[in-house]
Amino acid sequence: MDRAFDLPARPENVWPWFVQLGKKRAGWYLPTNVERLIPPSRRALRRIDPSLQVLRVGSVIPDWGGRHETFEVVHVDPPRALVLTTQRGRTFGSWAIVLAAYDAPDGPVTHVQLRLRLTPVKHRRLAGTLGEGFDALTVGGLAAGLRERVTAPSPGGTGS
Repeated sequence: MDRAFDLPARPENVWPWFVQLGKKRAGWYLPTNVERLIPPSRRALRRIDPSLQVLRVGSVIPDWGGRHETFEVVHVDPPRALVLTTQRGRTFGSWAIVLAAYDAPDGPVTHVQLRLRLTPVKHRRLAGTLGEGFDALTVGGLAAGLRERVTAPSPGGTGS
């Protein structure tokens, strides 16, 4: 599953948000109108937390989907790429987050590409319909939530 979106900020200002993403970390960024439906204690951070800014190859990040589900960091190239892997039963997964800068008439932009790979997939048709739909919704929410955060005035916005 591949998704992409643009954020109106430099990769250096977007990168810290991805570094702290995750369960028992900064959460999963959603836009304000969606987060209002979530209990305050379960909402994602709206600021960069320096204590969550260290990720190294081998770091383990708790993940949703079960108490013992995790991602392991297998590649870190700030502020360009982060690759995580996971094992769910017999299914192996990888999630690549790639940031690329470009200049737009209104200022710097970061193109964010997210690539999720799972193998083996037992029910390909189900993964291709429900999985793709769920992925599109969650990444759409993530994109909107990140857009709010990176454009917010400091101290909660562009990496401060």
